[in-house]
Amino acid sequence: MMQFITKINHVGLRVKDLEISREFYGKLGFVFLAGPVGPEPVAIVEHPSGININLILNASKDAPKKNVLMEGAIKYPGYTHIAIEITDYDLAKSSIQELGFPLTGEVEHNGAKFFFIRDPDDNVIEFHQPASC
Repeated sequence: MMQFITKINHVGLRVKDLEISREFYGKLGFVFLAGPVGPEPVAIVEHPSGININLILNASKDAPKKNVLMEGAIKYPGYTHIAIEITDYDLAKSSIQELGFPLTGEVEHNGAKFFFIRDPDDNVIEFHQPASC
């Protein structure tokens, strides 16, 4: 057992435009902390719950808006989405819809409920309420 591993520190998402991404994640409650910094460069946003996202600012501006990990017949390996745990499914869903973000999927399985949205660069975000809530 690798006992030195304690948690996920952050998730890195490649994005095209810092201001557009800052606005989107800001509406979800993420606070801008720093950036752009480093050779990539990276901007850092964090939610009060402790979820940290590094917005990697090196996406090609002329890349088509298509998530190659989620669309198409070929299923490439890689991270497909981030799942954010929630405590109140109905409140989360209505709040997201009030922001004008369209749901791209909704599932209930063994008491757990989750729905999905996409950020401006087509990265998938899952809002997940475990069965125990």
